[in-house]
Parts: sequence; structure tokens; C-alpha cells
Amino acid sequence: MSYDPDALLDRRRLKRRLRVWQGVTLFIALVSVLLLLQSQGELFHGDRIARVHIEGIIVRDDARSQSLAKLAEDDSIRAVIVHIDSPGGSVVGGEDLYNSLRDIAAHKPVVAVMGTVATSAAYMTGIAADRVWAREGTVTGSIGVILQSANVTELLNRIGVEPVTIKSSKLKGTPSPLEPLTPAARAATQDVVQDLYAFFVDIVIERRPLPADAVRKLADGRVFSGRQAVANGMIDAIGVEKDAVSWLVGERDIAAGLPIQTVSEREEDKGLLERLVGLSGKSLFSNALTLDGLVSLWQPAAR
Repeated sequence: MSYDPDALLDRRRLKRRLRVWQGVTLFIALVSVLLLLQSQGELFHGDRIARVHIEGIIVRDDARSQSLAKLAEDDSIRAVIVHIDSPGGSVVGGEDLYNSLRDIAAHKPVVAVMGTVATSAAYMTGIAADRVWAREGTVTGSIGVILQSANVTELLNRIGVEPVTIKSSKLKGTPSPLEPLTPAARAATQDVVQDLYAFFVDIVIERRPLPADAVRKLADGRVFSGRQAVANGMIDAIGVEKDAVSWLVGERDIAAGLPIQTVSEREEDKGLLERLVGLSGKSLFSNALTLDGLVSLWQPAAR
């Protein structure tokens, strides 16, 4: 079989060109991966500002707490900006976030920027920051604790179902949808709610430059607009992230122009439906009541 020298030469040229393009493609792919890793802070760890998003229903999350603890220990993180958009959640969830952010603030500046809503446990989270901004139309406040239950005994009687409960003492498992709420059970439950409410109010008194009496007047569960919250001292200013960065540069000596890296506050994200189901299982039907089951959550009333 004979070979055409010109054909062989063309084939060799084609192979060389192919190798060149393969090399170019590999180089582009490698550069793209490096740029992606750098944008996520996974490659070259220079000084930077961390951006953390707190969104949806707030519940206790050990993975999130560990992630925030790493920010406190990372010396290349010069400051942390916390974006909050949440109606609140469990008291313990808000407490965990508050403590985690205060731990970070012991090492570096922490600022908070509120979004559409930052109420109840989300407000507790926000005031852990050294300074708090919100939009004029932000809904915030709602300082308080709520425990909801239901009494379905009359409904069960109508359909011929008799609930049977055997327990060690009268207050065990109360309030329960399967039995009327007795005065003693109501008083005991109210004591727990009031104690956690006092815990929330004490945090606000500690963190906001307001007299204790003024805080207690504001802490009646109502919500406030961002403008109202600035006027009454619940937050510091109207603004967005760029205002927070300017404050960090001007007031906390953070170098201007530092890159801002978005950091996942949790290793695993739970869906909103899963969180709602878990939370409502403790607050609406509270046979399995624990302290984590009491919630600090703003729920607009249905009309």
C-alpha cells in the first residue's frame, strides 16, 4: 500500500494543530477552575471580608455554628458582614447564632445588614453585630416568645374519638391538643414563656444603647419599619452592604478594597418546608415540648 507524501505531511500538520488546540483548551479549563476556586476563597487566602447569609426559619444548627467558629479563628478574615432575611425561628436557634456572632466579634468586627424582614430570633441575631443597618422598608423587631397549641378534644368527641393520656403528673406533656388546658398548666407554660422573654429582653438591653424601661416598652411583640427602628434606637442606620463596608474602613481600620467572600454558614442546607415542618411540630402540637420548641417568630395574622 503506497502513501502519498503530501497526505502524510497534511496529517502530521493536522495532528500538531489538534495538540495545540487541546493544550489551549486544557489551559483555559485550568484557568477557569483556578478563578472559580479563587472567587470562592478556596485557593489563595489573602486578607478579605466574609459575607454570611442568614435566611429562612432559624433553628439550631451545629454545622452552621462550626462554620461560624472557623471565621473567628481565620486571621485572613478581617471582618464579617451578616445579611439577614428571616422572620425568626426557635429561641435556641437565635441564641446559637447570637453567641456565634459575639464570639466572632471578640476577634474582628461584625456588622449586620437586614433585608426584607429580620424579626424575633432574626432581630436577636442582628443585634449581636457591632453595627446594624436596614432598608427603610425592612420589617424588624417583634421582640417576644410564642408557644402555640390547640385543643381538639371537642372535635374528637364529635367524631366519636376519646383521647386517652396516661402520665406521671398533671403537668407532664402540657399543653396538649388532646386535653383541655388547666389553669395550672397554663400558669406553668406562661412561666417558661416569660422566662425566655426576659432572656430576650436582657440581650436587647445589653446590646442596644437604650434605657431598660425603653426596651421593655418596645418589647411588646410589635414590628417596626426600618425607619422606625432607627428612630427608636433598635438599629443604627439605614443602609446596605456598601455602607457597612464604608463604616468598617472608616471606623474599624479595615483596609479599603478588600475582596468580599460569600461563605456558606452551613455545610448542609435544609429545605424551607423541612424546617417549617420541624418547627411547627414543636410549636403547634407540643406533646414533645422542649425549650427549643418555644419560638421567637413573626407570623402576620391572616385576614
